Parts: sequence; structure tokens; C-alpha cells
Amino acid sequence: MTFSDFKEISQVLEEYRIRYTDNDYVKAEPLNPSDQFLQEFEFSRQHFDIYASEATRCEVIIFPILREVYKKYADTYALWIKKSIVYDETLSGTPDYFVATKSELGLPVVGMPLIMMVEAKKNDFELGWGQCLAEMVAAQKINDDPSYPIYGIVTDGTSWEFGQLVNDVFTRNRTNFTIADLPLLFGAVDSVFKAIQKN
Repeated sequence: MTFSDFKEISQVLEEYRIRYTDNDYVKAEPLNPSDQFLQEFEFSRQHFDIYASEATRCEVIIFPILREVYKKYADTYALWIKKSIVYDETLSGTPDYFVATKSELGLPVVGMPLIMMVEAKKNDFELGWGQCLAEMVAAQKINDDPSYPIYGIVTDGTSWEFGQLVNDVFTRNRTNFTIADLPLLFGAVDSVFKAIQKN
């Protein structure tokens, strides 16, 4: 069994005895993307069919947004793409993206995973959250400190949803953010980076 075998949130909640809540905990202050990002983003939207495939969404929308927000945190954290992580036989697999502390052993070594990110396949957010929450549980167990918050993001490129896991409570943010309001979306993603920095 791997992360992708978890098909819905309830499956993870029951397996690991996690309580579910929803609350607007993400406090997003608008953050304007750079002019360079906006030019590249607009170019991509004009010249690529961004909804042609999951790979296109990942490469043309999701990763550029993550990378742009990540830049100012790059000295402290590492952004991983399709890097396998393993806690045990069940909690293992290859997250689409995740953010971890930088290891003192160098760039090839994963530090503490803190933000797990999943691309919602076929726009299925329920499936996306099942996988993402399983990844968040794995990160919590790898870090060996349940009180240390783990954050999750599930997106189909257009809509972005946020969640956090602390101890045995998973909180899903009620409000979603979209690429229709890039400054607010950037602010939401940035707020997660600020949260891990604060912790």
C-alpha cells in the first residue's frame, strides 16, 4: 500500500484515528507576484493548453507558483519534486511536491518534511486529500513529533485547498484560493511558508 492507495479522507482518518475539523485558519495577505513571473505566466496561458493534461498543469501552473513563492525561503528549506519518502510499508510513496528543512548532510538528503502538495488528478479533490493526508501522516511520523504542524495543499492548478495536521487533528481550510486572484493565492501559499518558519 502507498499514498496513492488512499482514495478519500475518511480512509486516512479511520486508519490513523485522526479527527476532522474545518476552519479558516489561513490568513492570506495579498502578495504581488514579480513582473517576470506574471509575464511568463501570461505567456504560458496564451501558448499552452493548460488543461490538456495533468503534466501540463503541473509544469505550467502549479510548479511555477510554488517555485516563485519558495524563492525567498530557499536558504532554509528545500522544495522536492517527485521524491520518494518512506515511513513504513503503508506510508510510503512519491509526493508530487513537498517542502522540507534543508539537511545538514547536503542537498541530496531530505530533512524534515513540513508541507506536502498533491495535484488533484482529474480534478478529484477528495482523492487528492486522501493521498495528501496520508503523506502528512507520514511526514508527522518521520519527524517523530506529532505536535509539530504539517501542512497540506491540494490543487488542480485552478483551485488551491489547504489543510494542517497537528497531533491527531486535521483541519481543512474552508476557503479555497484560485489563480483568478493571483495575489491572494500567492499570499495563501506564502502564509504556509511563514507558518513553518514560525514553528
